[in-house]
Amino acid sequence: MRVLVTGGAGFIGAHLCRRWLEGGAAVTIFDNFSRAGSEENWQRLRAESAPAAALALLRGDVRDAAGVAAAVAGQDAVFHLAAQVAVTTSLAEPRRDFEINAAGTLNVLEAARRAIRPPFVLYSSTNKVYGALRGAARATAVGEDQPLDFHSPYGCSKGAADQYVRDYARIFGVPTAVFRMSCIYGPGQNGSEDQGWVAHFARALRAGEAVTIYGDGEQTRDLLFIEDLVEAMLLAWRRREGCAGAVFNIGGGAANVRSLREVMAALERLVGRRLETRAAAARPGDQRHYCSDIRRFQALTGWQPRVGVAAGLARLDQWFAGQRATAEGRAA
Repeated sequence: MRVLVTGGAGFIGAHLCRRWLEGGAAVTIFDNFSRAGSEENWQRLRAESAPAAALALLRGDVRDAAGVAAAVAGQDAVFHLAAQVAVTTSLAEPRRDFEINAAGTLNVLEAARRAIRPPFVLYSSTNKVYGALRGAARATAVGEDQPLDFHSPYGCSKGAADQYVRDYARIFGVPTAVFRMSCIYGPGQNGSEDQGWVAHFARALRAGEAVTIYGDGEQTRDLLFIEDLVEAMLLAWRRREGCAGAVFNIGGGAANVRSLREVMAALERLVGRRLETRAAAARPGDQRHYCSDIRRFQALTGWQPRVGVAAGLARLDQWFAGQRATAEGRAA
């Protein structure tokens, strides 16, 4: 089994690569190491992998069509995770955002289409393709038939790529699938205001730093622990014939919906102190409430989230506490 993970040195990619390596697959990472923490993830993976020949690294950029084609050649499956991930960056550099997310994905698809035996391609999309979802209630689960409504250059670039991936299955017969993912969190995540806010809160609390709350903090998301996402990705491969050409909303579902303030309070209880916050106006296009309707993927594969929010936050905080203790030990 030969697996290519673009963005494989990132948070999700590193967890996915680890699982494939544990299962005996030959894994190739294609990454430009632009994301904070990528080098550390790669070093950990390389130290853990046995035999070493099962793990390969290609330092490259998805904007390089020739480099992508060389990486895709001979692979059984491609998990396309490489992306520009921040709405704010897309506003500052919309052309770069487009070239990475939309054109970069087209490079992956073209490489798969031109392969002697097209590999299965799983694309990591986002709930942002549904737009602001104005009027949605906290308990409303969003299904895959929800009309698309791209907001921001980031929403446009990810949404365009999402539709290209879907259409390459219909038009060219490339076995592709799309995961429109909600709030993914877990150990190893380098979160920020723009992406990975749960980890951003957890790290800031341990470090004694303040975070900015945009709006009233009552925005809600369905949280999905990283291990549950990786299991869903592996199931998509195992059930690839049924998944080919399909789009799936992947998140924690209704049982794991929490507001920003609820997550803050849970982390504060774990650490035993308050998280300092600054107030700012709500950001344009930000979804007030989002919850994934995960029944389509459940019906096909039997998958369901197994790590609840309380347990997941505890494991995330434990990881940050360990990271901080290690850093303090080195400084002593």
